[in-house]
Amino acid sequence: MSLSPGNEAAVRRRIVSLLASATELVCELGAGEWLVGRSHECDYPTWVKALPAVSHPTFDITGSSADIDARVRERLSAGQALYEIDGERLAELAPDVIITQTHCEVCAVSPAELSRGARAVARHPVVALDASTVSGILDDFVDVARVLGLAENGDKLVEQIRARLDALAASTRSLRRSTIVCLEWIDPIFPMSNWMPELVECAGGVGLLGAPGRHSTTTPWEAVREADPEVLVVAPCGYDLPRTLAEMSMLAARPSFHDLRAVRAGRVYAADGNLYFNRSGPSLFTTPELLAEILHGAAFPPRHEGTAWVRWPGVA
Repeated sequence: MSLSPGNEAAVRRRIVSLLASATELVCELGAGEWLVGRSHECDYPTWVKALPAVSHPTFDITGSSADIDARVRERLSAGQALYEIDGERLAELAPDVIITQTHCEVCAVSPAELSRGARAVARHPVVALDASTVSGILDDFVDVARVLGLAENGDKLVEQIRARLDALAASTRSLRRSTIVCLEWIDPIFPMSNWMPELVECAGGVGLLGAPGRHSTTTPWEAVREADPEVLVVAPCGYDLPRTLAEMSMLAARPSFHDLRAVRAGRVYAADGNLYFNRSGPSLFTTPELLAEILHGAAFPPRHEGTAWVRWPGVA
C-alpha cells in the first residue's frame, strides 16, 4: 500500500533511519528511494537490507532469550551502550534527516547513542519517535510525513489505517471474546503492554496481564498461571516465526504449563514478533487481523497462518 511522493511540498531528502519501524514507514509514505542508510535491524521491505548499516549491537544477539536478557542487563547495569554508531559512515552518507527513537533503550538506537557515536549529528535534523499507544503511533506517522514534506501522504495513510481498525472492530463486536495472554519474551516472562492491549480489543479478545500505554516488564510465570488464559500467543521482540518456534520448548518446561486452559484446548500460538507485534510501523496494523484469525477461526480465514503465525504443534 505504498504511496507515491506526489505532494507539491515534497523535496527529495537523504534519510538515515535508525529504527526498523521508521524505515518501513518511510517506504510506506512513498519515500523509500530517499533512504541512504539504515540500522542493523532494518529488514523490511527486504530490499532495504542492501542499504549501508550505520549501527550494530555491542552484545551477542544469538542464543536463547535467557542468554540475551542476561547480556543486556549486564551492559545496562555497567552503564554501557547497547548499540554503536559508525560515525564515519554516517558522515559519508550526509543525511538531511535522521530518524531514531526514545521509546525503549533496549530495542533500538536512541538519540543519546547517536550523539555519542556521531559528532556531526548536530548538523542534521533528528526525529525521535516515542509512541506507546495506537494513537501515539499514528501521530508519529503524521509527524514524520510532515518532516519529509509528505503531509498529504501521512494523513492518507493514517486515514486508511483508522478505517481498517474500525472495520475490524465492527466485525468482531458480536463474536465471543476469549481471554488471551500475549508474550513478548520467554525468559524472563514479559507480557505485551504498550499498544497490544488496544489491538487485542480491536481483534475481539480480552487481554490479560498487559498494561495499555505502559512499557512491558518482567512478570513471574505464576501470574500467567493465575491468569489461565483461553489463548496464549508467543511473539518475542525481534524474533521471526522460526526463531520463536525454536524456543517454545523452553516455555513448555515451565511448571504447570500443560495445565493451562490454552494448552489443554490446543490454543497456543507462535507468531512473528519481529514484524507484526513489537515493531511500531505500518505492519503493526496487520496484527489485529492476525489475532482475529487466531481468536475467531470460524469467522476469519487463516490468511496469515504459516507465514505470520502457527498453532504450536506441541499442544496439538
